[in-house]
Amino acid sequence: MNDSCLEKLSEQTITAPELISLLAGYQMLPQIYRELLIDQAITCIECSPEEVEQAQQEFYTAHSITDPQQLENWLRLNHITPAQLQGIATRKLRLEKYKLATWGHKLESYFLTQKSQLDQVTYSLLRTRDMAIAQELYFRIKAKEQSFADIARKYSQGPEAQAGGLIGPMALSQPHPQLAAKLRASQPGQIMPPTRLGEWIVIVRLEQMIYAKLDDSTRKKLLNDLFQKWLQESLQQALNQASTQLLTPSSFA
Repeated sequence: MNDSCLEKLSEQTITAPELISLLAGYQMLPQIYRELLIDQAITCIECSPEEVEQAQQEFYTAHSITDPQQLENWLRLNHITPAQLQGIATRKLRLEKYKLATWGHKLESYFLTQKSQLDQVTYSLLRTRDMAIAQELYFRIKAKEQSFADIARKYSQGPEAQAGGLIGPMALSQPHPQLAAKLRASQPGQIMPPTRLGEWIVIVRLEQMIYAKLDDSTRKKLLNDLFQKWLQESLQQALNQASTQLLTPSSFA
């Protein structure tokens, strides 16, 4: 950009309605509203001095800031004050605290409604379009003439053949509903007789069922699910009003 362009840009005045139009044109409006919604949500969330210090140190490490002069240069280059830096550094932590404070008491009941979607399964699959071939292969596996993996590698007509028919672990909600129901009703090691599933004849063996537990990892996932649901609903409401609302924090009050 030459000097004349820079001079014109520095002299340009943009009104609030014009700014909304520009952001919409650059497809940045949803992101701006999203960040404003988050900032409003976490505005009352506080961190201890120790948490602030740790968050800032992690920020410095992530941005390769190792001394006061580098910090000063970074602040000047990004037009950020030390107070703003503290807010930026602690934003992720404050957001996690907000999620816990808002939805933490709902996790156990929400977990129960989502458990069937969180259970995971590992199974072996062999597919063919010929019932006669499927029957023959099924009896070979049952008689232990060959391993499921060897037969799947040679005869299965899907991408699972490359892994000897082994699929998973994956969420039990991912397989075809009919197949998922059969897997849930099976015992590990149980081989299901050839079954028609759409255009395929499949032979399936349950290898492992991993039932979801409300551990730290699951809690974090469920908290984020609830947060994202709230955020998407709030964002849609905000965007629906974007044509008549000014892009200021007060627009979300």
